[in-house]
Amino acid sequence: MQLRPTLVLMAVAAATAVGVSACTSADGTDSAPVTTPAVAVVASVSTLAQQTTATAPPPTTTVEPTTTAAPTTVTPTTVAETTTVPETTTTTLPPTTLPEVPALDPPLAAVGTADGEETKRVQQRLLDLGFWLSGVDGDYGATTTQAVMAFQKWSGLERTGKLDTVTADFLNATTERVRAQATTGSLVEVDKDRQLAMFVQNGVTVWALNVSSGNGQYYLEENQKKPGTWESGRSVTPSGTFAVNRERPEGWWEGDLGKIYRPKYFNGGIAIHGSGSIPGQPASHGCVRVSVPAMDMIWDSGLVPKGTTVVVYGSDIEPRGPKPTLPPAPPPTAAPDTTIAPTDTTPAPADTTPAPAETTLVPLPAATAAPGTTIVETGPPPAPGTTSAPG
Repeated sequence: MQLRPTLVLMAVAAATAVGVSACTSADGTDSAPVTTPAVAVVASVSTLAQQTTATAPPPTTTVEPTTTAAPTTVTPTTVAETTTVPETTTTTLPPTTLPEVPALDPPLAAVGTADGEETKRVQQRLLDLGFWLSGVDGDYGATTTQAVMAFQKWSGLERTGKLDTVTADFLNATTERVRAQATTGSLVEVDKDRQLAMFVQNGVTVWALNVSSGNGQYYLEENQKKPGTWESGRSVTPSGTFAVNRERPEGWWEGDLGKIYRPKYFNGGIAIHGSGSIPGQPASHGCVRVSVPAMDMIWDSGLVPKGTTVVVYGSDIEPRGPKPTLPPAPPPTAAPDTTIAPTDTTPAPADTTPAPAETTLVPLPAATAAPGTTIVETGPPPAPGTTSAPG
C-alpha cells in the first residue's frame, strides 16, 4: 500500500516524456503536442499499480518498462534543419526595396545654372535620386549640367540642362529613384528613347547617366587615320544584348571618325566612351557617348569590367536623306619624264664649201669736176686705222 504514490509519480513522469517527444515529427518539422498517448500511458500505469497491490512482489521491476519512454529522441533536435534560412540571405534586394526619397522642405529654387548654396541642395537631390555627378560643391559645372539633363530626360521634360521652374518642381516632387528594367544581375542598360545609360549592380540601379547614341543618319566622311580613304554607313546604335569585349584605359584615342576617350567596346567598333559633346538628342555615329568625368568614374569604380552585359533597346531615328555616294576618284597625275635623251656621237660633216676668191679693188682715176660741182668718191671705205687722202 505504500508503493502507490511512487508508481503514480513515475507514471506522470512517463506521460510528460511522451508529450515532449511528440513536439517533433518524423520529418523533423515541429508539430502540435499529442496528448492522447500520454493519457493512455497514465491509465495503463495506474492499472498496473492496482495489480501490484494485490500481489506481494516488489513493484519496482514492473515499473521499469516505463523506461521505454527514455528514447527521448528530442536530443537530435531536428530544428537545426532551419539552417536552410540563410539561403534567403543570398537573394539580392530588388530596387523596390530602396528607401523612398522624401520630398524636399523647403522646396528647391530654380537656380538656372548659378553656383551657390542652393546648388548644393540641387546636387544632393540629384544624387539621392540616382543621377550621378562629381560632387556636392555648389559649382554648377559640367557634371551637374549632365545630371540635370539626365533627370529631365527621365521625367520627360525639355532637355536643357538648366534648373528652370518646371525642373525644380519635378525634383521637389519626385520621391522614387531612377530604375532600370533589370531587377537582377549586374549590367548596363542603354535606353535609346530616353537617351540614358543605367548601371545595375546585383539588381539595384546605382546610377543613371546622360548619353548620346547614334543619330540614325547616313554619313560619308574621310577616315581620320587614313587621309584619302572614306568611311560610309548609317549612324545607328543597334539594339540587342552584347558584352564588353575590349577596352582602352589610357586617355584619348584617334578613331576612324574622330577622337574617343577611354572606350569600352561591346559591339564591334561601337563603344561606351567619353566625349566633349553629349547633347540632349542622338548625335553620334553609333557609339554611346558619356561625359569625360563620367567615363573616369566608370573606370575608377569598376562598374563595367570586361565581360559586362550591355543591353540596348529603343527606337532609331529614320534617315532624312538618301544614302550618299563616294566622290569620284581624282584622275591620276602623270609622272614627269625623267628619261635621258641619248647623246649624238655622230661627227659633224666637214664643210667642203670653197672659200670665196680674194678680190682687189682698183682705184678709179680721178674725175674732173665741172666748176661748181662736188665729186663724191664711191670707192671702198678706207681700211681700219687709215686716213683717206684728201681728194
